[in-house]
Amino acid sequence: MAEQKTVLIGKLSHRGNECLALRFPYDQEVIAAIKKVEGVTFSKTNRCWYVIERSNLLNEIVSACKGVAWVDYSMLANAVKPAAVETKVNAGSKNETEEALKILRIMEQKLHLKGYAKSTCKTYLEQFKLFMRFYHPAPLHELSEAEIRNYILYLVERKKMSKSTQNQAINAIKFFYEKVLGEERKVYHIERPFAEHRLPTVLNTEEVVALFEAVNNLKHRAMLMLIYSAGLRRSELLNLRKGDIDHVRSVVFVRGGKGKKDRQSLLAKTLKPILQNYLQEYKPNYWLFEGAGKARYSESSLHKILKQAVAKAGIVKEVKLHTLRHSFATHMLEAGASTRYIQVLLGHESPKTTELYTQVTSFSLNKLQSPLDRLVSNNLLKSGDE
Repeated sequence: MAEQKTVLIGKLSHRGNECLALRFPYDQEVIAAIKKVEGVTFSKTNRCWYVIERSNLLNEIVSACKGVAWVDYSMLANAVKPAAVETKVNAGSKNETEEALKILRIMEQKLHLKGYAKSTCKTYLEQFKLFMRFYHPAPLHELSEAEIRNYILYLVERKKMSKSTQNQAINAIKFFYEKVLGEERKVYHIERPFAEHRLPTVLNTEEVVALFEAVNNLKHRAMLMLIYSAGLRRSELLNLRKGDIDHVRSVVFVRGGKGKKDRQSLLAKTLKPILQNYLQEYKPNYWLFEGAGKARYSESSLHKILKQAVAKAGIVKEVKLHTLRHSFATHMLEAGASTRYIQVLLGHESPKTTELYTQVTSFSLNKLQSPLDRLVSNNLLKSGDE
C-alpha cells in the first residue's frame, strides 16, 4: 500500500505579504494539483510553494488537493485538530538536501563516539530522517517543543506506530538536541507512551526438539542450539569468537552484550561434540560462525535458517530468534533455577525483566486445577469422554 501524500500548510511572511506556505516532498502529481490554486508560486528563498492569504484560501487548497494529497493545516493557529505531514524517506531522493545529509553524518559520528550499538545507530538515524522530512525545510534548531510534540502525536494518531517505535523516535530526537546540539532537556517533557507488557512467545520442549531435528546442516544446527542452550541474543551469537567457547569449564563468554557488558553463560555438555565437529569441518578463522569470505555471519542468513527450520518442523507459533532465548529462560525456571541465576545468565539489568518469565512457566499452572475440571471430578458435570 502506497504512503499517503501530504501537503503541510503553514504561515509565511514573504516580501511584505502574509502568505500560506505549502510544503511537501517533491511530487509531480501534487505540484499539478496545487497549481490549480490561483496565485500559487514557488519561492526559491524559502524552498516551498506559497500563496498570498485571502478569504476561503484554505478551502481552495483542500479542494485542489482532493483525491491527490491530504492537507495538514495543524501548524495554523486555527487548526481544528492536530495532524501531521507524512513523507517517504529514501536516501538520494530529490527531497534529500546536502544539509540534511550533513546533519545525519554528524549524528552518526556522535552515536559511534558514544559507543551506541550498530543496530541502535541505524534505528536512530532512520527515525531522525523521518523527523527531518516531517518539518522540511524548517531549520531544526528553531523548532519548538510544541512542534516536536505534534510530530509524536502524528506517529500515534496517523502512523499508528507501536509503543516501541514511538520511544525510538523520541530517543532519536532527544539525542540530536541534547548530544549533537548540546541543548538541555529539549524534549524530556514529551509524554512517553506506556510500555506494552506482552508475554513472550515460548516453545515447549517438543517444539524445540522438532526445530533442531529439522536442521540437517551442522553449522546451522550448532548456531540455533547455541542460542537456546546459552540464552543468547542474536547479536551475541554472531559476535562470538573462537576463543569465547571454553570447553573445559563449559562456559560461553559473551563480550559486550547489551549495555556493553561482558558476561558468562552455560555451554551445554551435549553441544560440545557438535561444536567440535563443526570447528574441525568448517575451520573458522576468527569469528566462531563465519559467512562468505570469512566475514562474520550475517543476521539475514541466520533469520533465514530459523524461518526454514520452523516451517519444516511444522511449528505454528510466531517464532523469532529471540524466542529461543525466551525458551531458554522459561525452561531453566521450570527446571528449578532461581530468577537471580537466570538474570545473570541472560544479562538483564533489572530483576523485573527476568520475572516476566514466571508468567509463562508451566510448573505453577500444572499444580492448579481449572474450575471446569473440578466440576467433572465432583461428578457435577459429565466429561466429554463419557
